[in-house]
Amino acid sequence: MRTRRGLCYSAPGVVTRMCSVGVGKRKNNKLQHNVYGDSNIYSLRKRHKRLPEKAAGECDFFESLPDDLVISIFCKLSSSATSPSDFVNVLITCRRLNSLGLHSLVLSKASPRTFSIRAKNWCDSAHRFLKQCADAGNVEACYTLGMIRFYCLQNRGSGASLMAKAAMNSHARALYSLAVIQFNGSGGTKNDKDLRAGVALCARAAFLGHVDALRELGHCLQDGYGVRQNIAEGRRFLVQANARELAAVISAGAAARQWLTWNIHPLRQFAGSAAGCPLLSDFGCNVPMPEAHPASRFLSEWFAARDASPGPGLRLCSHAGCGRPETRKHEFRRCSVCGAVNYCSRACQALDWKFRHKVECTPVERWLEDDGDDVVDDGVDADAVMAVDS
Repeated sequence: MRTRRGLCYSAPGVVTRMCSVGVGKRKNNKLQHNVYGDSNIYSLRKRHKRLPEKAAGECDFFESLPDDLVISIFCKLSSSATSPSDFVNVLITCRRLNSLGLHSLVLSKASPRTFSIRAKNWCDSAHRFLKQCADAGNVEACYTLGMIRFYCLQNRGSGASLMAKAAMNSHARALYSLAVIQFNGSGGTKNDKDLRAGVALCARAAFLGHVDALRELGHCLQDGYGVRQNIAEGRRFLVQANARELAAVISAGAAARQWLTWNIHPLRQFAGSAAGCPLLSDFGCNVPMPEAHPASRFLSEWFAARDASPGPGLRLCSHAGCGRPETRKHEFRRCSVCGAVNYCSRACQALDWKFRHKVECTPVERWLEDDGDDVVDDGVDADAVMAVDS
């Protein structure tokens, strides 16, 4: 038999004896009188909510699972999670799952969606979690945290070292981002540009299958930018970039293939279309814009919350899927026709030209407001080249 407090009577007839002895004086809900001297039952210092006792022979099967098995399951979960909540909901279940879920092996396997943090939710705990993933050897976390530190938190040295750590593990996006930094001299002066290093990094990322790096390398070869000019080889790289872009859509599944259509009047179709259709639109083939990486989306949201301004006199890359800001004035190159847009790379310029700017670009007589700006050719020559090769 149990009392209202969940205590068990130790002997029969104890209720009668307690009533005859009387209730001792109480102070602050603590029993001052001990009836039988049994301190384990009656002289309680605090009220503890007791859990129901387990039945005889009953065992907790979860507690009997070995840690290695639970960690293996967590590795599968973190690598296949589609949002941070899929992983966080497990961490807050109990103390054991929290400690095993933050194991270095689990964090090293986490997918980019596991730590796809939105800019509005950025905080110290999110920063620490990304740092834990990066310290565990997760290359995607190294790249994401490196981009955030370099461009958003303006910690150039730490951000570049994290991206370099990912690049040394053959992370294509990190290699391409370092190439863009070298092309622009980001984080330094104009004299810090290293075109040959940028081309070398771009070639390595293109070898690993990065489409933007392949397109950037093609434009460098065509223009002789940081490498000896080879127009034929540059055009071959640009066509290969389009082929990989198309192959990625075809292999993506039915949800993406429904966007893949053919139009016998491609130029008319593009003029009235607002949907995503990048470079192959010139051939009458609509290819959807690729989904932005969580790091690029974070950059876009971060600066959008700050009135789209990274600082006084600084500009953002005009390509919607990029999000990179200038680190000094006149770092990015402007459109040579309208002067209204600017790009961090030739790949962003080529994508934005086909996706949006081709319809909006209108020539102006003069836009020399800012002396020293580099320009990109979006005029007749660039249009002719991209219409055939990009």
